[in-house]
Amino acid sequence: MSCYRAETSTLESGTTDGRDHNPLALMQPRAPAKTPVDLRNGARVKAHNIAPHGVYMPNYNVLTPHMRSPEYVQMSTAAAITLGIMKGRMYRCSCTRCLNLLLTYPEGCRANCAYCGLARHREAERDYADRNFIRVDWPAVPMAQVIDIVARDGAASPFHRMCISMITHPRSDEDTVTVLKQWTARIDPSAIPVSILSNPTTMAREDVKRLRDLGADIFTVALDAATPEIFDRTRGKGVQSPHSWKKYWEILSDARDIFGPQKFGAHIIVGMGATEHDVLALVQELVDLGGHSHMFCFFPEKGSLMDHLPATPRDQWRRVQLGRYLIDYRGARVERMKFDGEGRVTDFGVPAAELEEVIDAGVAFRTSGCPGKFADDISACDRPYGDSPPSNIASFPFPPNKRDIRKIRRQLRIVERKD
Repeated sequence: MSCYRAETSTLESGTTDGRDHNPLALMQPRAPAKTPVDLRNGARVKAHNIAPHGVYMPNYNVLTPHMRSPEYVQMSTAAAITLGIMKGRMYRCSCTRCLNLLLTYPEGCRANCAYCGLARHREAERDYADRNFIRVDWPAVPMAQVIDIVARDGAASPFHRMCISMITHPRSDEDTVTVLKQWTARIDPSAIPVSILSNPTTMAREDVKRLRDLGADIFTVALDAATPEIFDRTRGKGVQSPHSWKKYWEILSDARDIFGPQKFGAHIIVGMGATEHDVLALVQELVDLGGHSHMFCFFPEKGSLMDHLPATPRDQWRRVQLGRYLIDYRGARVERMKFDGEGRVTDFGVPAAELEEVIDAGVAFRTSGCPGKFADDISACDRPYGDSPPSNIASFPFPPNKRDIRKIRRQLRIVERKD
């Protein structure tokens, strides 16, 4: 027989002061500085107007070429290594099974999200194609070259899924359609399905339907913030950004109607001030709507308006990962869970034997995202080390081994005891 006891130590909390969650009062972004007029909207890149030649590796020491979607797209370092256009390897994993393609323009993203390395407030500091995003560089690659490589590999392609990531730009909607058409003209979407990481701010219901009709498989909305207050603070008026909670939910509702059950979802970042109850209540709401949630652990992105703030403590992150997995895949309900006065999970509302089984399986602690070819609960979008350094992994891009599980248990403060 086995049972559980809660550890009282702060071991593996991920913080130096023993704090086991990031409270709302702490997670306040800096105010964005005003960008000089002559540096706005990609002025530096457009003024020099250097023609691109093949793949562009982000380099702050050279003049950035004038690159635009749909001719050019950016991709994560892991995707570039997997595609074979960059040399390198990822610690303990074979890079990524999802080809993330990010639209790109000299003007960049016109939003100003406080936690994002691509945000508008960085215009004076760094050209758009040179900015870091989820901890890594994003090389810019001709879209035709991307398609040629994937089409050449055919069934041997390492990619389980492709994702078009939109940004807030006047051309983003139309260029997403063009990229999708170019992809499906040569690559069967039933072989490598396509996800859309949308930009609700510029979209209407007709845009959502158009993408579905053109072959997109899953439609996601990056809510990121778990509450309206945090959304406004980090993505809306609080940081001079155009996004609104209402508009994001409007497009998410359209996606539910158009794409159908299990074909729509939302991104949520844990550790920006929402309580664990706030996050898991949102996860439950998405499940009840027929959708799914993709969880991200807050990490202070260099150059962002929140780069001075602490990463999500590991114990808070593990509790939410576990709760999210139980709700999404084990039929658990947030109403059956118990929370303390600060919204922290104290009881997951499932039998001890089931909790032990889920923890030992390790899938709950892997990167969450759109599914791949292995199982519904194993994401194609594994984003290696996108929310942590390899030395203290937040989202595992590979199956955790026994040593990893022991560390996860310490972080959860749940230790198996054999009677």
